[in-house]
Amino acid sequence: MAESMTGLKRTHRCGELSAANAGERVTVMGWVQKNRNKGSLAFVDLRDRTGILQLVFEEGSTDPAVMAKAAALRAEYVIAAVGTVQKRAGAVNDKIATGEIEIAVEELRILAEADTPPFQVEEDSKTKEELRLKYRYIDLRRPDLQRNLMLRHRVTTLTRQFLEKEGFLDIETPILCKSTPEGARDYLVPSRIHQGCFYALPQSPQIFKQLLMCSGFDRYMQIAKCFRDEDLRADRQPEFTQIDMELSFVDVDDVIDINSRLMVYLFKEILDVDIPYPIPRMTWQEAMERFGSDKPDLRFGMELIDLSEVVSGCGFGVFENAVASGGSVRALCAKGAGSLSRKKIDKLVSFVRDYGAGGLAYMQLAEDGTRKASFAKFVSEDLLDQIIGKCEAENGDLILIAAGTNKVVFDSLGALRVHLGKQLGLIDPSEFKFLWVVDFPQFEWSDEQGRFLAMHHPFTMPYEEDIQYLKSDPARVRAKAYDIVLNGTELGGGSVRISRADVQEKMFEALGFTPEQAYERFGFLLDAFRYGVPPHAGLAYGLDRIVMLMTGVDSIRDCMAFPKVKDASDLMSEAPGVVEDAQLEELGLALREPESED
Repeated sequence: MAESMTGLKRTHRCGELSAANAGERVTVMGWVQKNRNKGSLAFVDLRDRTGILQLVFEEGSTDPAVMAKAAALRAEYVIAAVGTVQKRAGAVNDKIATGEIEIAVEELRILAEADTPPFQVEEDSKTKEELRLKYRYIDLRRPDLQRNLMLRHRVTTLTRQFLEKEGFLDIETPILCKSTPEGARDYLVPSRIHQGCFYALPQSPQIFKQLLMCSGFDRYMQIAKCFRDEDLRADRQPEFTQIDMELSFVDVDDVIDINSRLMVYLFKEILDVDIPYPIPRMTWQEAMERFGSDKPDLRFGMELIDLSEVVSGCGFGVFENAVASGGSVRALCAKGAGSLSRKKIDKLVSFVRDYGAGGLAYMQLAEDGTRKASFAKFVSEDLLDQIIGKCEAENGDLILIAAGTNKVVFDSLGALRVHLGKQLGLIDPSEFKFLWVVDFPQFEWSDEQGRFLAMHHPFTMPYEEDIQYLKSDPARVRAKAYDIVLNGTELGGGSVRISRADVQEKMFEALGFTPEQAYERFGFLLDAFRYGVPPHAGLAYGLDRIVMLMTGVDSIRDCMAFPKVKDASDLMSEAPGVVEDAQLEELGLALREPESED
């Protein structure tokens, strides 16, 4: 039977007590982690979000009624205990912060009983994630998840404090917006009043924060909820949180400076890690050439090696055709991996196929100086020597080569580099290597749509000297865009925005929009720009990703209170779900029967 806490007031959380409190009479409350009843002596581990505290009940000194009540305690009961802090009579527990002390309990109240939970509340649980997410309210009692969410709280609190000192204002933007189908899919919300019309949940506060710059607010920030109806990965969710900002009268260097200092501040305050300032920069082109990725992991080497000149005219069709068609032939040299078995190399070949590569050519250099190349019968021994020289390979190394379009070669070898870095133990997980990637292409070609798309968004400012190519050679145009990368993960990105009407018009034209189409989608922003718009720029971080990297977990799901699973559903609340016909009728909606597969 649950009891009331009337008359009791918690004096301390569990982890707040220490040997300095010995002799004090305290009241603590929380969940039972474990009950160890030894007859005349009972120990109960009490848990709250600050840690675990041992309660002790002893025959002869504890009231018999309290002893009987303690004997009935089971895991996850919610209790209140009043007693005196004392140093442990037995061995000190070095594994917990309160391991020197215990509470000699005088009064005990059971505030709530609990059924046996579907899994034990413990750190680094091995319980299947599906079961833990179904009972997320129990899963969130785990100390490691609670630490993650408390660290997340510190990130947002310190970010607000830092940006306030830099002159930013925290301003909320709308959640119900107009759909602008350019980029990821929108989540749509039907309007009851305007039947047949829909709001969209914001993919970002982009347009509204630019309007705030037009309104003279100068520096805006927001911890903003955003929504994208896209396929999930370990670092993606249909709803996520951004640290969002926009600044007026600035250029690239100003945004990078403020945000570099923000990262230095956060990592020092939260992890006591010193991030070197200034954070280095690298152009997008250099990042792709060296690492095959626009978010390179700098914690290890193994950079891409361009073999295109070496193999041009070599007689091997796979290499020759790639170079002749405007692509390239590039390699990775995996130091000390020359003894990998054929089976493991075949797995690497299979790995790159997921990134569009037709396969991998490879050369194994044995410790005794012999070599074996998968393409040896198609080329000369002299060419093999040149490849070894270009790769600076030594006995015991493995050379892996990809050929094809630059996109396929970069994507496949960039991913393979990271895969091998993990597999070969080249990555120090305790390191934090930041990088700014700058000078992105303004556009990327979409084979699916048969046109150029904005690599970032349609409001990104190109370099002034490249504006002349917006119509004649869009692939040549560089954007004043920048991403901040940490350990191979994009933490955030942004750009200088277009604030000139003539440039915005050319940008829309390059994207294939007629003036009417552009106005239909973005008319209220274009109208605002007619009334005086300052030069402005912005950036948005993925808060969930920052916390994921700070805590060292593999998925942002472990950094969010109530995440979705891969199909964007919530196993706990069973969202999304069907709604009543009356609700649909009120919205003027009807559901279409799925088409038969006959």
